[in-house]
Amino acid sequence: MRLHADQCRTTLRRMSDPLFPDVDPRPAGDGLDEALPRYETANRDQIELQPCDLETLLPPGHAARLVWRFVEGLDLSAFYATIRARDGRAGRPAIDPKILVALWLYATMDGVGSAREVDRLCYSHDAYRWVRGGVSVNHHTLSDFRVAHQAALDDLLTQSIAALLHRGIVTMARVAHDGTRVRGQAGAGSFRRGDTLQECLRQARKQVKRTAQQTDAPVNARAEAAQRRAAADRVARVEDALAQLPEVQAVKERQRGKRASAARVSTTDPDARVMKMADGGYRPAYNVQLATDVDSRVIVGVTVTNIGSDRSSLLPMLAHVQARTGRRPDAALVDGGCFTRETITDAAAQGITVYAPLSTRRGGPTAKPCRTDSLAVRGWRKRMGTRAAQKIYKDRAATAEWVNAQCRTHRTLSAIPVRGLQKVHTWALWIALAHNMIRTLAIVPHLMT
Repeated sequence: MRLHADQCRTTLRRMSDPLFPDVDPRPAGDGLDEALPRYETANRDQIELQPCDLETLLPPGHAARLVWRFVEGLDLSAFYATIRARDGRAGRPAIDPKILVALWLYATMDGVGSAREVDRLCYSHDAYRWVRGGVSVNHHTLSDFRVAHQAALDDLLTQSIAALLHRGIVTMARVAHDGTRVRGQAGAGSFRRGDTLQECLRQARKQVKRTAQQTDAPVNARAEAAQRRAAADRVARVEDALAQLPEVQAVKERQRGKRASAARVSTTDPDARVMKMADGGYRPAYNVQLATDVDSRVIVGVTVTNIGSDRSSLLPMLAHVQARTGRRPDAALVDGGCFTRETITDAAAQGITVYAPLSTRRGGPTAKPCRTDSLAVRGWRKRMGTRAAQKIYKDRAATAEWVNAQCRTHRTLSAIPVRGLQKVHTWALWIALAHNMIRTLAIVPHLMT
């Protein structure tokens, strides 16, 4: 009985199984020893087009779907007003701001702070692909959008707080206030004194002239434009550093008097200041101030300064919270380094009760009254000596410190990815908005589903 050639080969392969070690399945003279084997191997260079239904990528109730639902409930008219592409005019359509807001909120919740990393995830991670919805994005667009809408983003944070105020979730009965110093993008070696800054400015201007006079053909047009922008940015940063130098010098002289050394300012981030960090070291940083509603743990105030001390931060934060929410808190829970006796007096005049610890350090406020104390300060000393006030004050650590830890661990507050006081403030607003969205989901999940 004659078999087809393919059937013969199949039979030979089966008979070559190690179950039959003593059997030689190949008849003599079949030519298989001389012929090369034929088989299929992996080819990972080829491009495959795979059909994909984006809607089925994520299960119901996924965090990305909740973020999208949250963004749909926000008023984004300020973002749409900045779009230049209009009907009847030339120009490429802009990316829907709703997509970019949702991407940055989800990335902040996911602990991603790099625009390049968000760009990569938009094409490799199902959640980011679902939010993107087939719209092309790149890291330049993402980076520019994150810092270009401070006023609109501040309004979004106000909207999120107003919705919770309306439902009685944010009560403003007690607000915990605290500051955290976050490492900036400026290098410790970028700080220069006045004479060195003048030399840096001369060198930077020379670089601008050299890049403007480049006429060599091999230079790519896009690379040449990037070189010119980098040179111009360098000049602008050094000029800004020189402009801020007198102010920094005045602060040093006010703090140290005649012992003050020559002031130094960074050439990469002139707004950054050297501050004492939580580990005791000194590094370029910014001071991020957060005010949190104790009952809901929702952030109701965000300010950013480049002042290392928190002594004068309480009153500006209380004014900021009132402007954002339309009401004053009944009580403020503050750390020992965030107030003075004048602060307590001014807060009491506004009807705000301050809960702050009594200090036993030399020169600090103690339970023993002084002749120069105001009535408000005397009342504070007496109040903080009671167990009821001490029990109320314990909520500060469980609120302010918890929010700081959450933002540092899960929402990219551990390191600042941008430069400049205004951009850092905008970046802090993203973190506050993402935190409030998560708190809304935890407190009233039916509003998000």
